[in-house]
Amino acid sequence: MDLIVTLKNPIAAVGREVLDFIRLMGRMFLFFLWGFLLIFQPPFQFDKIRQQVYFIGMKSVFVICLTAVFTGLVLGLQGYYALVKYGSTAALGSAVALSLVREMGPVLTAIMVIARAGSAMAAEIGIMRVSEQIDALETMDINPMRYLISPRIAAALVCFPLLTALFDVVGLYGGYLSGSALLGLNPAFYFSRAQSSVEMSDIVGGFIKSIVFAMVVVTVCCFQGYYTHTRTEYGAKGVSLSTTQAVVISCVLVLVTDYVLTTFLL
Repeated sequence: MDLIVTLKNPIAAVGREVLDFIRLMGRMFLFFLWGFLLIFQPPFQFDKIRQQVYFIGMKSVFVICLTAVFTGLVLGLQGYYALVKYGSTAALGSAVALSLVREMGPVLTAIMVIARAGSAMAAEIGIMRVSEQIDALETMDINPMRYLISPRIAAALVCFPLLTALFDVVGLYGGYLSGSALLGLNPAFYFSRAQSSVEMSDIVGGFIKSIVFAMVVVTVCCFQGYYTHTRTEYGAKGVSLSTTQAVVISCVLVLVTDYVLTTFLL
């Protein structure tokens, strides 16, 4: 009898965790859907969207470019020494371009934006929640979802594809620096193979990934901050836990979503 109880408890615990996860995913989906629909409710919040575009997009340009340069340098270096064994160094441009456009560009852009802007969004909204600023908005008959969440969703959907395109271009030149400028590969071969190998379907697939990642990142980060008050820990500790969970869950979901999208886009 004790053995049966012992076996049942772990199964029940796993079942509860799975149900809690499904419930959480459903709540976040409805959270995003409601925030997205409020974007189109007049009067339109162009000024707030512009502020969030500057915060999420413009302020991330430097870290995106820096990451892209070194990603391209590493891809060029590793790709060169892998291809030289087979006498196919002329294909380096294709390898770097396809790696960036299909995978590295959208994924690393999303992760860097999570680290720079996503964590800040979760912390800012979490502090507004624990300091009762969101309650004050509701008292003044201002919809906090429309005021706080919708501009961030709109800005993320605009910024992520642009940042991904910037990452791809800068990373391609980073691969050129390591493969051509440093290792002596003919630049004409590098850029011609890069241009001929990348098709429109690859570019569209990368942009689709970036838009989906934008939805995932802004939803998770805003959701964790918005519901900070539901945690057992309150105050500064609650905000810190919400921010940490926002970053961790966003990164994991980006990688999981990337695998799912790659399966359908290939």
